Amino acid sequence: MAKQDNGLFASPHDWKEGRRLRAWALHEAGWTGQKIAEALGVTPGAVSQWLTRARDGGGPEALRRRPPPGPTPKLSAAQRARVPALLARGAEAYGFRGNVWTTARIAAVIERHFGVRYHPAHISRLARALDWTVQVPAVVATQRDEAAIRRWWEERWPALKKGRPKQAGPSSG
Repeated sequence: MAKQDNGLFASPHDWKEGRRLRAWALHEAGWTGQKIAEALGVTPGAVSQWLTRARDGGGPEALRRRPPPGPTPKLSAAQRARVPALLARGAEAYGFRGNVWTTARIAAVIERHFGVRYHPAHISRLARALDWTVQVPAVVATQRDEAAIRRWWEERWPALKKGRPKQAGPSSG
């Protein structure tokens, strides 16, 4: 006679799921909720919620991990796995000036390769999930005059740093 699969034989996804399934197994073995809570190091209220969920939801399968709510990701797992390799080529390989990755540039590369549009603000979350850090470009004016800047620091800044002269009368403000 074959054993019936009541959901306990499939390996748990994580330790929390394993703990919930263990609580159900102990309940089926006749343990009280209080004893289960003591054995698993949780509150009796948690055990009560788990057992209610299992009874109302069709057994131990109701204790399994539930997928997180929200819309399905725009990129598949395989596509997400390819993104770091695409970025490793460098920004200039995609026609950008300067080898700096910004959220807007990453969004453009993802759209070009996968046909998926992301708002640049979301790209920072996607990049963090991929352990990739975006970079902020250093914008330098083309008309910048280094000699004039140096003169200002050497001549004008010391005078400004000293402060304005003290006035004899009280201030109106």
